[in-house]
Amino acid sequence: MATHGTHAYEDPAAGPDGFPHLVRDALALARAQGFPYSCRPEQGRLLRVLAGGAATRVAETGTGLGVGLAWLASGARAGVRLYSVERDPERARLAAGVFAERPEVTVLHGDWRRIEEHGPFDLLVLDGGGQGKAPGDPPADVERLLVPGGTVVVDDFTPATGRPPRHGGGVDLARVHWLEHPALRAVELRLAADLSAVVGTRPLPEEATGEGKGRPLRG
Repeated sequence: MATHGTHAYEDPAAGPDGFPHLVRDALALARAQGFPYSCRPEQGRLLRVLAGGAATRVAETGTGLGVGLAWLASGARAGVRLYSVERDPERARLAAGVFAERPEVTVLHGDWRRIEEHGPFDLLVLDGGGQGKAPGDPPADVERLLVPGGTVVVDDFTPATGRPPRHGGGVDLARVHWLEHPALRAVELRLAADLSAVVGTRPLPEEATGEGKGRPLRG
């Protein structure tokens, strides 16, 4: 979620005519409910692309009113299951209605850890205010929640201008945690002048041991 994510779709440069219909439906709900914290278009387009590479399961924490989940569902291939968890019961109920005709999408109500019931995942999106992404939360255990070769996305960062990355007057411990996670190969992607995300992949076993060096990338 982004602080002014819903409002970002009102920018003519965002190209509203190009949004998938599920995104438009979820966005209409967010506007009707006065909910400002939706996934921004820049984030959504990244999620849509990454969802297209998932083979079986995708998970998201922090459903909100379903805008980010709609981007994921719009990119996922047939047969892929999507799970999203929202801690506010009314938001969870309303968001589930957006996907009433998409049986492959499940919106759960509760703590973000409920996604653990359905893992491991090909793609895990840690969204919202600290839901599984902050070191003191505790953070999601990607070695349990991701399949080998799976990807985690941790969003809503301000682009770093130095190393170590800083936020709020101190070292950004959440970002450092993911960028230096020993089980991931991670990078920070700048999505806009004021927005970035950390994307990390859990290596395949042969890659983790170095046995896969020199082999072609898998499609």
